[in-house]
Formats: sequence, C-alpha cells, structure tokens
Amino acid sequence: MKKSIALLTLAISFAWAGGAQALTKDEYKTQKERIEADYKASRDKCSTMKANAKDICQAEAKAVEKVARAELEAQYKPSASNEKKIKNAKADAVYDVAKEKCDDLAGDAKNTCMKDAKAARSTAKGDSKVS
Repeated sequence: MKKSIALLTLAISFAWAGGAQALTKDEYKTQKERIEADYKASRDKCSTMKANAKDICQAEAKAVEKVARAELEAQYKPSASNEKKIKNAKADAVYDVAKEKCDDLAGDAKNTCMKDAKAARSTAKGDSKVS
C-alpha cells in the first residue's frame, strides 16, 4: 500500500518536471487541452475494469489530472501560492487514491489504512505550509 502511494507520488512529481519558465497564453491553452485529453484517455481505460479496481483507476486518472492542472497554473503564473497549490494537490491526489484502495479492505485493516492515508495527507499538507 505504502509502496504504491510512493510510486504514485513519484509519477505525479515527474509528470511535469522540467519547464520552470512561464508559459505563453497559447502554450497554456495547448497544455490544458492535452491534460484534458490525457485524463479522458486514462478514464476511458478504466471502463473495462470492474468494481473497486475501476474506482481506483478513475481516482488515479483524476489525481494525475488535478496535479497536472496545478502544475500548469504554476508554470503559467509562477507564484508561491501556486507552488503551495501543487503540494496540496499532490497530497490530496495521493489521499484520494489511497482512500479508494482502502475500500478493498474490511474491519480493522480498513480503519488502519484510512488512518495511514489521512496521516500521510496531513503530513504532506503540513509540509507545504512550512515551506
């Protein structure tokens, strides 16, 4: 569980690594359309799945989209506020996926899984306030 959360976080972190310079309006629009197309394609891949696997797949697709949008905004209008939004989007994305993965469990295992997911999100959001 923790390994998959770490891998998702790593994948999201590198999704937009590279361009630290501000975007033009046309570049912004093009990137935004690409994010939407990527999300739709990822979401469509989930349609072949069943039950909670489908929910997890959709949560992962939505998580990548949220983070990509936050990073796009930070590239378009660089600011400390937008950098904080990226960190919060990443924390929420990891939490949303973890929450769906916890749905496969029952009883104490599910409760522990949810507590771990909430603690990880709180830690990540706390770190974003400090930095």
